[in-house]
Amino acid sequence: MVRLLLFLAFLVVPVLEIWLLIQVGSVIGGWATVGLLLADSLLGAWIVRREGRRAWRSLQSALQTGRMPDRELADGGLILVGGALLLTPGFVTDILGFLCVLPFTRPFMRRLGSWFFAKRVKAMAAASPYAHLGVPFQRADDAGAAPAPGTSKVVHGEVLRED
Repeated sequence: MVRLLLFLAFLVVPVLEIWLLIQVGSVIGGWATVGLLLADSLLGAWIVRREGRRAWRSLQSALQTGRMPDRELADGGLILVGGALLLTPGFVTDILGFLCVLPFTRPFMRRLGSWFFAKRVKAMAAASPYAHLGVPFQRADDAGAAPAPGTSKVVHGEVLRED
């Protein structure tokens, strides 16, 4: 999955961007296309700055109240990724960048990222060399609970110290 995404990111997306730039340029003209790219980059920079400040204030507020800032950190990461995409010249990357940065589309992108990373963590846990020992990860509310019978192995022994 990651290899496919990297293939798309580094090969298909630039070709698509160039094709789309040529298509738009043939319809509205070359200088108008460059002007449109500059305008959406400037608009994107302004939105990234505004939303970045808002996310920073939200993060500070969550930390001051002692709450885990998971949503705020995800928003900060999305704003960072969206800003990088908006700085990349092209219309496809600009659309993806705006989806990451705009406050009304960011929750959808956050859920999409959460789904993707949860899937990756499960795949990595299944491929772990320790997966046969039982559940490799515990939920936070199960951390104090005793393990289920037969899921953990206890090795009895004695510690020898050579003084």
